[in-house]
Amino acid sequence: MRFLSLTVVATLSRLVSASLQIVPGGTWTTSDGEHLQAHGAGFVYENGTYYMIGEDKSGGHSFTNVNCYASTDLVQWTKVGALLSQQPSGDLGPNRVVERPKVIYNDRTRKYVLWMHMDSSNYGEARVAVATGDSVCGRYQYIRSFQPLGRQSRDMGLFKDDDGKGYLLTEDRQHGLRIVALSDDYLNPTQDVFSWRLEGGNRVEAPAMVKLGGTYYLFASMMTGWDSNDNQYTTATNLRGPWSPWRKFADSGSNTYNSQTTYILKTSENSAIYMGDRWVKDNLMASTYVWLPLQISGTTVTMKNRVNWVPTNQPAFWTAGPTETQYEGENAIYGGRARTVDCSQCSGKRAAGYIGGPDRGTVTFTGIRSDIDGMTTIRIKFLNGDSTPRYAWVRVNGDAGRKVAFLTARGDPASSTLHVSLRRGNSNTITFEGYNGGWGPDIDRLMVPVS
Repeated sequence: MRFLSLTVVATLSRLVSASLQIVPGGTWTTSDGEHLQAHGAGFVYENGTYYMIGEDKSGGHSFTNVNCYASTDLVQWTKVGALLSQQPSGDLGPNRVVERPKVIYNDRTRKYVLWMHMDSSNYGEARVAVATGDSVCGRYQYIRSFQPLGRQSRDMGLFKDDDGKGYLLTEDRQHGLRIVALSDDYLNPTQDVFSWRLEGGNRVEAPAMVKLGGTYYLFASMMTGWDSNDNQYTTATNLRGPWSPWRKFADSGSNTYNSQTTYILKTSENSAIYMGDRWVKDNLMASTYVWLPLQISGTTVTMKNRVNWVPTNQPAFWTAGPTETQYEGENAIYGGRARTVDCSQCSGKRAAGYIGGPDRGTVTFTGIRSDIDGMTTIRIKFLNGDSTPRYAWVRVNGDAGRKVAFLTARGDPASSTLHVSLRRGNSNTITFEGYNGGWGPDIDRLMVPVS
């Protein structure tokens, strides 16, 4: 087992076929037909599989589960289960806050060690909590919560260095961001390694660290609550410093493309992927994920926004999204009482509406072209009539179908993703139906890769 450092290119040899895409900010349907519920996540890599461990916000702000998902390609995710779940009382009881769970493996004890932010509903406790497990995605044994070294801790991260030493990255509102060394078993903080005092505007939180070519890169957001901001980074060749001045890495004023740092995934000794949360503060379960490649030159880091992008079988490289053909919803074939609706922000000012529900509407797209036989990612531009999640049952070329989630988009079409196998040629068919009697989304258009 290795904490996700990915120093061997071959470990991603099974990554994504040519047009399976990561779509930053899109609804991300997993194997259970629900939107990916692993917010504030950390990652572990083991035996060719990635494990994403994060917050389940399906119950809102209060703690529900620490979920674990598995993927071999970073695009298609299978829900495995929960490491921890809500209990009748105590730290894991109702109305508790559990955030930013991170797991690292201890080679000496052969235990997976989970750290997380633990708090009351009004954030009055400012504690960390620790649990351990025998397998990365199994059930964990909860140990305790406490303030590390007697100081507050809210948004936090975890880092395992090349020498096997572990570190807690902890945000202390009274004293600033700190790097804290952990004991050999990773269960206790031992001493401060470095701290950023609050003087000089260094009010940062949500830390995430990666080590590339002997240099440490620490990323963090500013303190603006659930609202996004221009996240920043700093570098050093020693954890004790000196650290460089904080600098922005995304376009200034973009608020890091409306996201907050949660994890930095190392893909080689000079490349990494930014992984952030796009929070929907009034409906946290609908929060999405912004994953983007970082461009690293020496100690300079930059990042550009992308509608979509494609990981490759060599993780230090990636490609831009493929050429796509658009298929308008209003030009599809309607069934039941599905019909065209007005949509001022849609590409043709119209969309296919009244899918599912009591009208039992269906929408079928025909003549869809693909240059290859195989898996691809289709982007579905959609809107919902209200703020509740919507679902559709989607059949491709007459297959049994699958449940696809569509979250929160109102007024301006958002994207949901469909990972399916198409046939070479232009005879592919995709049908959207209602799911379990509910309404499906209004479909603006499909964006289908040609090759």
